[in-house]
Amino acid sequence: MIFSPQSRIWIYQSNRKFTPAEEAEILTKLKAFTQQWKAHGHELMAKAEVRHGYFIILTVDESQANVTGCSIDSSVRLIKEIEQTLHVDLFNRFNIAYKIDGEVHVQNKEDFETLINIKKITPETIVFNNMVQNLEELETRWEVPFKNSWHSTVFAHLL
Repeated sequence: MIFSPQSRIWIYQSNRKFTPAEEAEILTKLKAFTQQWKAHGHELMAKAEVRHGYFIILTVDESQANVTGCSIDSSVRLIKEIEQTLHVDLFNRFNIAYKIDGEVHVQNKEDFETLINIKKITPETIVFNNMVQNLEELETRWEVPFKNSWHSTVFAHLL
């Protein structure tokens, strides 16, 4: 399947890295879900993936059928089920993901602030912008230097 660059995406970030077994379990659940995901009886052209061991990404190409509130709700129920089963936090927007030496780390807002203060997070540190909304943005604006991200405006007083 070829997905349009304008395909909608939803990113759910874990507060900890999934184990290989957990990632396999998540992918099995996601595959089963996306194969039957519907909006008002119309099948959605959808896919799901796990990236970097922390991020669950759902993609829907709306050229075939538009996502509805009910179909979004069903995906949220699945993510909440995964969250409860694996005892992870997938909805806390105050957990911030970044890369150091090519490895992804996740910290809460306060610890991230500390890392900025002690210069472990620099303007060049790659951070993840989980607010991107489509595939094109995922490929071009998801992993960005701290200085080019929304994070830099929130933590501007520390730079």
